[in-house]
Amino acid sequence: MWRSSFSFVLLFLCTALNCFSQQTDIREYSVIPMFTYFSTPSLNLTTRGFNGDLARNMRPWLSFGFDYSTSSGDSTITPGDLNSATQARLAALLPPGVPLSVVAVPYGTSISTYQAGPQVNIRKLRKFTFGIRPALGVLHAKFQANPTPAATPLVAALLGGKLSAPDNAVFYGFGGSVTWEATPHFGLRFAADLAHYNFFSSLLNGGRNTVRVSVGPKISLGRNIVRNY
Repeated sequence: MWRSSFSFVLLFLCTALNCFSQQTDIREYSVIPMFTYFSTPSLNLTTRGFNGDLARNMRPWLSFGFDYSTSSGDSTITPGDLNSATQARLAALLPPGVPLSVVAVPYGTSISTYQAGPQVNIRKLRKFTFGIRPALGVLHAKFQANPTPAATPLVAALLGGKLSAPDNAVFYGFGGSVTWEATPHFGLRFAADLAHYNFFSSLLNGGRNTVRVSVGPKISLGRNIVRNY
């Protein structure tokens, strides 16, 4: 038993020592397809979908990339999510004596994000890369209401006769990632971004904070840039 335990500890120490050397093989390009989870707590909204990242390593410590994600999900909107002007319009549409609190409309939404920019990479460990980046880009959302027959005229009145509406908004924040570099050509990345945006501002009551979590394989291509530095 003790021999097995000793062998395990020895193997662990050897692996740890190997991880604590700096990376000597960094490929110029990376392609990262990921599953993504996009959450906006203030709207009780969660969407799931795809996140793709294309990047070029300009230096061992600096990369520049383009990030795209698309996701979809469902939730319910209530009067408390609306701004005061929209609440007043809604109240005027309700029969006398009917409170706003009785209105709740299920909806579906699709969200796409587009961003490009730098990332600072920390490569002090041979098998792990830590990344820090700004999250700055454009968000495109489409809202599709699914009201009951009784609520359909109310929603159509607020949306100009329609039950759906698109919107674009700028988002900003920061993000980080951890990549397990299994080989110089293959790894596994876990990334998280915290951002703020304000979509459908003519209807909703202010900006929103969102968290996006993504995980997927990293495929590295091209020459080894470490040889040049």
